[in-house]
Parts: sequence; structure tokens; C-alpha cells
Amino acid sequence: MLRQIFVNLPIQDMARSQAFFKALGLNFNPRFTNEQGACLEIADNIYAMLLVESFFQGFTKLPVADARKTTEVLIALSCDSRAEVDELVARAVAAGATTPNTPQDHGFMYQHGFADLDGHQWEVFWMDESAAPAQM
Repeated sequence: MLRQIFVNLPIQDMARSQAFFKALGLNFNPRFTNEQGACLEIADNIYAMLLVESFFQGFTKLPVADARKTTEVLIALSCDSRAEVDELVARAVAAGATTPNTPQDHGFMYQHGFADLDGHQWEVFWMDESAAPAQM
């Protein structure tokens, strides 16, 4: 049975990346954080390993994508409200993120997002599942 998820992301500057995510109110697990990698705690059993690019490269024979030039992944995080979506995006922008898209209101779902300092896209959304169409 699968119990946890660790999304591994290449980064350029460890101190800068940690400061960015701390500005969003997130924490790092010190047991799994050093100068090469940092374990970002997103929620219970959901983590992102921020790995300095040279260390990240050791896990794959393929070239590492430049997230500023290509879309490697869209990381979607749910929030408890529309206000929380807007607040998190605003904090990310204040910490140096960009917003690749405008907010989208689909009635049952509201979404916005940001690109972090290394270009990784984080989609932030709130959804009222009871109001969602039967089939999507």
C-alpha cells in the first residue's frame, strides 16, 4: 500500500529556495535536510524534496529540465477556501514567485497558481466537490 508521496524537484540555490517556501508558511524536516537536499513538508505524508541540481542529476541519466523553459510537472495543492488560494498565491508573489496564469473560476472550483524561484509550477485550488459536475 502506498503511504506517502515525495516529489523531487531540482533547484539552483538551497538557501534561496528554503527562504521562499518558509515565506509561504511551510516547514522543512531537519532530519532530511542538508546542503544538497531539503525535505519540504507540504501536508501529512506529502513532501517535496528540493534537490540541488547537481545532486538531482545523480538520480537520472536524462537531462534535467529547465522549468523556466519547459513544463516538467504541474503540482496541484488543494486549499480550504478561495481566500486561502488567493492568500497563498499573494505570499508566493511577495516572496519572488510569478503567476503564469490568471485566476480561474469554474463555479465548483477556483484555481490560481505560481511559479517558484526555479520555475516549478504550483497550481493552488479550492473545490466544492458536491457542486462538481457528475462526470468531468
